Amino acid sequence: MLKKISALAVSLMLVVGLLSACGTNNGNTGTNTEPGAGGDEKVTIYMFTASPEYTEAFHAYIEEYKKVKPNVTINLEIMQADYNTVLKSKISSGQTPDVFQTTAGGDIDTFAEYSADLTDQPLAAAMTDAVRANMSSTDGRVLGLPVKGNLMSLVANMDLLEKAGVSEIPKTTAELDDAIAKLEAAGITPFANAYKEWWVWKHIFQHFVNAAAEDAGITPKELVDQFIAGTTTFEDHPVLRDNFFSFIDKTVAHGTSKPLERDSNAQVSDFATGQAAFMTGKGAWDEEAIKKITPDIKLQIAGYPVSDKAEQATIATGADQALRINKDSPVVEETIEFFNWLYTSDYGKSWFSEVAKVIPPIKDAALPDLDMPKQMEEILKTGKSGDLSVNYSLDTFHQKFGELMQAYIGQSKSKEQTIDEIQKAWTQFGAAQ
Repeated sequence: MLKKISALAVSLMLVVGLLSACGTNNGNTGTNTEPGAGGDEKVTIYMFTASPEYTEAFHAYIEEYKKVKPNVTINLEIMQADYNTVLKSKISSGQTPDVFQTTAGGDIDTFAEYSADLTDQPLAAAMTDAVRANMSSTDGRVLGLPVKGNLMSLVANMDLLEKAGVSEIPKTTAELDDAIAKLEAAGITPFANAYKEWWVWKHIFQHFVNAAAEDAGITPKELVDQFIAGTTTFEDHPVLRDNFFSFIDKTVAHGTSKPLERDSNAQVSDFATGQAAFMTGKGAWDEEAIKKITPDIKLQIAGYPVSDKAEQATIATGADQALRINKDSPVVEETIEFFNWLYTSDYGKSWFSEVAKVIPPIKDAALPDLDMPKQMEEILKTGKSGDLSVNYSLDTFHQKFGELMQAYIGQSKSKEQTIDEIQKAWTQFGAAQ
């Protein structure tokens, strides 16, 4: 099993540190039970997560649960830099956290033997069908909890597009070329990128994977499985071989300067301050940060123009991050009880939209009062959503993919070298061994 875990090597960029409702864990799991007043045992649950953007929101539900269960203390540690490396170390040393975070999809199986089976729990019944599928193992067990519902799309500043005479976000490659020309004629930079980050690349690439699968007459999962098995190549899929690289080339040539030095925060600032018309590789989670800078910005979402077929420009929705409950935790029952409360109580239903301000991954919960989720809802009334195909490959592959694309735009690898190494990485790292 350590072979599975050692296949993980996610490297992110920010350490947030440690939050706790009662002291620190000093490197230990912090799990304990001891006698408490009134007959209730004092319980400490240790959560180890990789979502610093939700630090305040997580702390809010921890404080709220303290009112419901005063005997339960939740120690929350949030890390982004080298998160999976640290998680691997904790698991291999026998200090698996009571709650830990992984990606969804393929990684649900990677960590299956460490994860409590939640299939028959109220929280599983509360999930939307699409999210529940993202949290389920290949044998159908629900082994994860969604951190949030997600939306990944091209994001546009419509004030800038309209200033340049572009009335709609382009849906085809030809329309994109026309929009780029009009924007630059008006003195507007088309793209804000965050290519210093390895993970933004997968968010762009998946839209092209979806189109390639459609052209091949198979599902995105079937296409990804073929790449992992080594039975197909980019040569078989012009949308990947040509269109994807052409799109990236355009974002670099017509984007903000020094793309390999722009991280996520810099990109949000570039976009929010009107320095570029489009934001690539991102999604609904950035809206609040954008509006803190420019509250009245006119945002609009759309699918990427991946081909000459307008119908292939789709947004992608689903859940790509999962919390896992350690099945061997001495407080596993109390931990499950906590998450059942979060996913089914009135507070929990409102927490997603009103506190975290994310797309709820559960049924019967309102959307947050934000533009992107509302636009998503309208789009899906008449249109389709693209698959969250990032879920079908492990993040070990996606990290390597991002590093290879960074080398490509840094001109240390040719397109042909990059494609060859991506294909090799897919067979080597795409699935749990």
